[in-house]
Amino acid sequence: MGKRKIITIDEKRCNGCGLCIPNCPEGAIRIIDHKAYLVSDLFCDGLGACLGHCPQGAISIEEREAVPFDEKKVTDLRTKISLSPGLSQWPVQLRLVPAKALYFDNADILIAADCLAFAYADFHQDLLRGKILLIGCPKLDNLALYKDKLRQIFIENNIKSVTYAHMEVPCCFGLLPIIKEAISGVGRKIPLGEIIITIKGEKRNV
Repeated sequence: MGKRKIITIDEKRCNGCGLCIPNCPEGAIRIIDHKAYLVSDLFCDGLGACLGHCPQGAISIEEREAVPFDEKKVTDLRTKISLSPGLSQWPVQLRLVPAKALYFDNADILIAADCLAFAYADFHQDLLRGKILLIGCPKLDNLALYKDKLRQIFIENNIKSVTYAHMEVPCCFGLLPIIKEAISGVGRKIPLGEIIITIKGEKRNV
């Protein structure tokens, strides 16, 4: 272990707003007890992509003893984490995720309507296991913004597959054509699956 540049977060200045998280492509920052923390030196490449996105000026670069950043090790670790039935990345809201991140590399993506996890008890175990999660509301959110963000994600990362899971109610179907348009603009085939959860909480593959 030698000296290298790495971020440091001033806990006194940080107000936990979370604006730094979507601007860290390596997923090295988490909000814990309303404060931002570097979860592991291994995840931080020291390039400071998050700098300038903190309104409190709580993030800076320092040079100190730290384990070397190894992109392959980070990718391997994220793969192992993604095999669990819980979340493997944060944030998950489609507006907030970065367009390019290590966790998108060779990923199976689950795009889920906001309300789905409340209606389907086995959401984590049955739908989320091994997938990167993105959530959004096709009725209340900006679909044009979603289409642009999804196209960026699909272009900038090697995505293995996309699954859209939603309720059977009419408003939930609005995101499906947006996903299809985003995929069509990529120039390569990305398999797209659809899962519908009925109002009784039953799963139906389309």
